[in-house]
Amino acid sequence: MPAAVRGGSRVTAKPRGKTSSPTRRGAAKPEAARGAGPQASGPHLSPKHVLMIAAGVLTLALGGVLATGHRGEHLASAVGAGVDGRFGQAGFRLRTVHVAGASPLATADIVKAAGVYKDEPLLGLDLKALQGRVEHVGWVKEARIVRLLPDTLVIAVKERRQLAVWQHDGKSVVIDEHGQPIPEANPARFATLPLVVGAGGAEHAPEILPVLAQRPKLMGRMEALVRVDDRRWDLRLKDGSLIQLPAVEQEQALMQLEQLDSRSRILDLGFERIDLRNPDVVAVRPRAVAAAPAQPPAA
Repeated sequence: MPAAVRGGSRVTAKPRGKTSSPTRRGAAKPEAARGAGPQASGPHLSPKHVLMIAAGVLTLALGGVLATGHRGEHLASAVGAGVDGRFGQAGFRLRTVHVAGASPLATADIVKAAGVYKDEPLLGLDLKALQGRVEHVGWVKEARIVRLLPDTLVIAVKERRQLAVWQHDGKSVVIDEHGQPIPEANPARFATLPLVVGAGGAEHAPEILPVLAQRPKLMGRMEALVRVDDRRWDLRLKDGSLIQLPAVEQEQALMQLEQLDSRSRILDLGFERIDLRNPDVVAVRPRAVAAAPAQPPAA
């Protein structure tokens, strides 16, 4: 299956597996095999003529359903198969699947879930059922399916935005902007997303991460956002520093941190811990300085 590109991709429909039926011994050979020339499968009809014939067949089918009572279901099924066959002869068979609105990582899962095959009668596809299968994929928020005659199926999706990687109980999953897991997303391929750790982290990450995103300097230094007792957050920085946020009014606490950093460049100088849990007092514990090695006594 060809690789997809962001914003839309064309994928050649997967061929359905074929089974061969053995020739019965003694069966008559086709005329073509006895040298009588190729035998046509039927008169060639233009798409316009096929549509006219299909309309007539469907009208007859409606009359048959009214006349036959409970047998109408079987009649409708047989008529549908015949109409699909006529459309297939006219060239309305699936050749290409176009996926729009999905990332390359999501496209393969979407096409697989669609479950369509090359050379299927395009007008015989159940678009409602196909939409349901596509929307069952974790990447997909919503989907719309459109036929483009004569041979293309368009799957237009709105993809769920990946917000963070959530780590808990030794497992990591990618979560969306509502804190819901995206099962098909491999966390190892989303190293640039923020790391959220701890019970309750997925549920509450959509509340705090937009606030932190407004502070790119702090986000650039953050290694993990740790949920503490499912009440509040600790920000663990890449240099090992720790920023303790309060359970409420986290944005005001971050504003205090910004004011402190503008006065003393505390984020650049480094620290062991900043405690912002008390709105009236900002407690800073400086990083311990290693003692200089003792100098040998002068000779």
